[in-house]
Amino acid sequence: MLGRACLLRFGVSLAIAIATISVAAQDTPVDPAAKAPATSAAPAASDTAALAKATQNPVASLISVPLQNNSNFGIGPYNRTGDIFNIQPVIPKKIGEVMLITRVIQPLVWQPYPSQPTGGQAGIGDMNPTFFLSPAKTGKLIYGAGPAFILPTATSTQTGQGKFSLGPSVVALVQPGHWTVGVLINNLFSVAGSSHRPDVNQMLLQYFVNYNLKKGYYLTSGPSVTANWNATGSTDDATGDDVPGGTWTIPFGGGIGQIRRLGFQPINWTLQFYGNAVHPPGASPWSFKFQIALLYPKMPKKN
Repeated sequence: MLGRACLLRFGVSLAIAIATISVAAQDTPVDPAAKAPATSAAPAASDTAALAKATQNPVASLISVPLQNNSNFGIGPYNRTGDIFNIQPVIPKKIGEVMLITRVIQPLVWQPYPSQPTGGQAGIGDMNPTFFLSPAKTGKLIYGAGPAFILPTATSTQTGQGKFSLGPSVVALVQPGHWTVGVLINNLFSVAGSSHRPDVNQMLLQYFVNYNLKKGYYLTSGPSVTANWNATGSTDDATGDDVPGGTWTIPFGGGIGQIRRLGFQPINWTLQFYGNAVHPPGASPWSFKFQIALLYPKMPKKN
């Protein structure tokens, strides 16, 4: 419990620091001659519909600081609960005719010992930065591509992979009417790190569907399908079913969210539940996600 409390205090302090940096980043001048369609332009703070579209676009020109907590239930024979708190700042920068979108995920992890009824490991996880390049002016199809990395920043062998990994990442989406439909995929390979840790060859595929309602509310589904290509075959002891390497985790589910203000601060909150139809033996069969994202849209210029 003490480890989790210290981890929570560290996470709050780090989140405040990142939010402060993001506020300062708003002072970066924007080229007034550059005009892009609503799907890629940073919306005015008062335009809730445009702001909702931008938050659902991974390569939008919108500074945001999502704070996301993922609780994973039913781990191991003692039905333990793991927790991952992700701090995920997104900083866009216009460079000529392209946008460079820097997305960083820094997890703070509580990993229970699955074979014990109590105890676990709390610490910092591996940092996952991605750098997307996307056209500043887009059509109906919005897309971006760039490198993704895993940096071995974990403070424990239980909370990270101990490898430096990299690979390509691609995102594509469309936003017709009230809808946002898209997919993000990457595959990372380890190239350096501890020789005592397993090599990394893993894929992430996240498809996302959002339908925007009135008053800033929206319905959402964005499960992250993962594959560990280096996993070995096994059998589920509970069911006797073959699990091909424990390779896949395939969740289904969704939830609801809203764009609103807390005082002067625009935020995006969401609640989502997912069940893992396929998962490695002993891994979590279902999870709960809660996220609050601090949004920093470009303010309209005063006449």
